[in-house]
Amino acid sequence: MTDASGRIALLRATIVVVAAGGLRALTYRAVAAEAGVSHGLVRHHFGTRDQLVAEAMEFAIDESLRGSNMLEQGLTASEFAAGIESLADRESALQSFQYELLLESRRRPELTPLAERHYGAYREAIERQLGRLGVADPALVDLIWFALDGLVFTQLVAPADPAPALARIRSLVESAAA
Repeated sequence: MTDASGRIALLRATIVVVAAGGLRALTYRAVAAEAGVSHGLVRHHFGTRDQLVAEAMEFAIDESLRGSNMLEQGLTASEFAAGIESLADRESALQSFQYELLLESRRRPELTPLAERHYGAYREAIERQLGRLGVADPALVDLIWFALDGLVFTQLVAPADPAPALARIRSLVESAAA
């Protein structure tokens, strides 16, 4: 295992641990057990628990965005709209991890920059995609972001059929880009 792949395995293990048990379950030992390594290796790679949390959040945001079509260039309005989906269906651990940190940031102000990074990254990705389609409407960007964020959270907590809401979001994107 290379150093880079070892870090990635530990970040993935961190996400699994926090998604399953919240931040209170996050220990070097829990991450090491999930990754199948010694707990000293976790400390070696990240130094502090806060650094581990910060890097895992960055990793989760990047993985989530890469798994969507929000970073792809050259999409038509229909292609972008068709790719709008509930991320919770695909990557529930990534999404659960992020929501755990977002909620914890209300209690721990030192996590606020991670929450801001989370919201900024997703909103900027949507804004860029809509901008590529010729749509410069900050209110529509916010509406789509808030709707998708709510859909993901709902799918994690009380799964329901998101198809009608997603169809409406797709329609809004296609109409705005027309």
